[in-house]
Amino acid sequence: MTSLPPFQRFLDEQRDVVWRFLVAQVGAAEADDCFQETFVAALRAYPRLRPDSNLRAWVLTIAQRKALDAHRARARRAVPVADPAEQARDGASAKAPATPDEELWAGVAALPARQRAAVTLRYVADLPHREIAVALGCTEEAARRSLHEGLTKLRKAVAA
Repeated sequence: MTSLPPFQRFLDEQRDVVWRFLVAQVGAAEADDCFQETFVAALRAYPRLRPDSNLRAWVLTIAQRKALDAHRARARRAVPVADPAEQARDGASAKAPATPDEELWAGVAALPARQRAAVTLRYVADLPHREIAVALGCTEEAARRSLHEGLTKLRKAVAA
């Protein structure tokens, strides 16, 4: 039976994939907070972890939950708006067209949470379907389906 590596080595090995995943999930502005919360939660739970655990899937599951918490918190915050009369005048001006990357990430952000997570775990974290299933807490078939549906919606959104 193997033992868990020291937490610092675990953090060093997983930090890049977790960071990329969180930036894709919540954006660069909120990724710092989610990243810290993810590894604080991982540090607290690390001593109770089984030595044969899939560490990458485990930490990405924590990161996914922290990203969901950030989305929920954002939905509860008040959104300041400009004076309605001023907003109506500004609404007439045309915005610059979005770049292809901006369109793609806007499409990813618009996906339902499970599909967004499946897409980012596959293409940002480069996880196989089995590890995506572990991170999402579902079967491998459900993870494949979420990924497929997310990609289908992205293709339609980007093509439109």
